Amino acid sequence: MYSPTPPDWREANRRRWDERVPLHLASDYYDLDAFRSGKDPLRGFELAEVGDVTGRSLLHLQCHIGLDTLSWARHGASRVVGLDFSEPAVDAARDLAAELGLTPDQASFVAADVYDAADAVPDSSYDIVYTGVGALCWLPDIQRWAETAAALVAPGGFLYLSEFHPLADILDDATGSRIEYDYFARDAWIDEAPGGYADMTTPTVHNRSVEWQHPIGEVVTALASAGLRIDFLHEHDTTLFARFGALELREGAYRYPMDRPRIPLMYSLKASKETKETKENDASEASGESKAAA
Repeated sequence: MYSPTPPDWREANRRRWDERVPLHLASDYYDLDAFRSGKDPLRGFELAEVGDVTGRSLLHLQCHIGLDTLSWARHGASRVVGLDFSEPAVDAARDLAAELGLTPDQASFVAADVYDAADAVPDSSYDIVYTGVGALCWLPDIQRWAETAAALVAPGGFLYLSEFHPLADILDDATGSRIEYDYFARDAWIDEAPGGYADMTTPTVHNRSVEWQHPIGEVVTALASAGLRIDFLHEHDTTLFARFGALELREGAYRYPMDRPRIPLMYSLKASKETKETKENDASEASGESKAAA
């Protein structure tokens, strides 16, 4: 239900995530044995849109147990750093990195709040700042997140965001065909559901979660206001799990049946930080165009 943000929202969410780390490590959803054997959890559109990461540094904000982070290292990133507010998740990520034979210089993990990332991570900037799916809903202040993330993007680098589409947050849970919630709601959404997406059967104690909806316009505007240039915003008609009963698994992703109209279920965004030279060139070109028009 919607509610004013409770003062203990951060601790409530942390307790919930801390408790679920061992459940996720043992779950079929994350399938760590397959990951250790080389299975790539990154989505195809992410690999295509991020492009070649060989020799580049990458920071993964809200990395959970680090599978996506470590996958970017497998794809050639020279240095990956993952940050998450759950210490058990960070410990698990460090263990996985060691199992894969990655040194701390190649893959390191930091336990810290995402809003404190600039002071917590080992480097002042990164070629790529990456945020994977299911991250933004845990943050009440998107402008603060955007400013933090943008500050960590190196000149000439970019931020890449892959997320669940906020339109899916307002549809009915059963069929995903009716609008039941407010797209522009600003209050927190508080839930007490036990279990979670990776394990619905194991009893859990810390079940209260506090989340927020963030319309796409809010996210794009926050990143642009933080000084990044929006390179693209792509919407996708697939998602990662059977969020609605009507979805069916086809071609490795969950989709609406072929006889139903499609709606966006995920989106991805790339936003770049210009170099000093690029800014000067753009300013020079703009000045030339103004003079020509005059």
